[in-house]
Amino acid sequence: MLQTLNDWFWWDHLWLPRNLTWDDLKDREGIVYAKVSHLYITIFYALLLMIARRFFERYVATPLAKIMGIKEKVRLKASQNSVFENFFISFSKHPNKSQLEGLSKKSNCSVRMVERWFRRRRNQDRPSLLKKFREAFWRCTFYLLAFIGGIAVLIDKPWFYDTWEVWVGYPKQSLLPSQYWYYVIELSFYWSLLFSVASDVKRKDFQEQIIHHLATIILLSFSWCANYIRVGTLVMVVHDSSDFLLESAKMFNYAGWKSLCNAIFVVFAAVFIITRLIIFPFWIIHCTWVYPVLYFPPFFGYYFFNVMLLVLQLLHIFWAFLILRMFAKFLYSKLDGDDRSDKEESEESEDVSTAMKNGTGVRGSPSANSHHTH
Repeated sequence: MLQTLNDWFWWDHLWLPRNLTWDDLKDREGIVYAKVSHLYITIFYALLLMIARRFFERYVATPLAKIMGIKEKVRLKASQNSVFENFFISFSKHPNKSQLEGLSKKSNCSVRMVERWFRRRRNQDRPSLLKKFREAFWRCTFYLLAFIGGIAVLIDKPWFYDTWEVWVGYPKQSLLPSQYWYYVIELSFYWSLLFSVASDVKRKDFQEQIIHHLATIILLSFSWCANYIRVGTLVMVVHDSSDFLLESAKMFNYAGWKSLCNAIFVVFAAVFIITRLIIFPFWIIHCTWVYPVLYFPPFFGYYFFNVMLLVLQLLHIFWAFLILRMFAKFLYSKLDGDDRSDKEESEESEDVSTAMKNGTGVRGSPSANSHHTH
């Protein structure tokens, strides 16, 4: 049964153009082809990257955060209350007015005290500023090194300048050592992101991030097995070109260096739009959709690869919308951090808001009200 499934999965016509078989891609006389067995090591390297990340965050990112003035904020913890905790876990983290009143009656606490407990409990689950900085610094470092490495791998290759060269001789294109390491390191990194997604900072586009990681892993793995390696390296370098700018902008935002953060964000927005909405669809996808049929008849792998690229393009459009919305806020001087982030609630500002709703002041200070409602 397993052998039958294996034979079906690796059926030649699924992965390769017509009239070609896996026997045509066996190593011979100094010519090496990509094999699925090469990818097994990426799981091990992903675990090594996760270990390296822990050391990096502790011994590199944390000291840098202190130098840049980022400190751990002391948070007031919610008191133990089984009634509130059960509601928080089972029903809602943001109870409405009627629910607050009901919880108030059950616990013999005032509505204000119930609100404060839920606010503190929500803040307990939110990542600290230091955690966000360390995560951004790790990703920024990897994406920057990956982009530099990608340029080094591609700078002397003809298909970097002429996408027609991507398909010359396909699929009998020998695997280069530089391509092997570029693929293995990138794929290992995305495996590590997928493995650590539960512990990383969760943002509003959490589901889109999961889809992106899975699509990237599937795309890289398939392109490797089908020997779509030349175009695969182009896809990777296009993505890495803007990612390190976004992560560096986050770092400076968390450190409170707003001017530098805004300047980098503007550069990032421009690079993202150019690479993801112009170069990727009109050069990369055009290269994989139009050129191959001039060399060989379409096959399943051809359609599958292009569908995965289109999934990535839809994600690019979604993120471009978020970026442009943030850019609009920037133009009107309202840009304050990552628009996808779940911001911590200020205890004092929340009390002011509640007091204003109830028609009362806070210590009778109109200046306090004007400051926190700005």
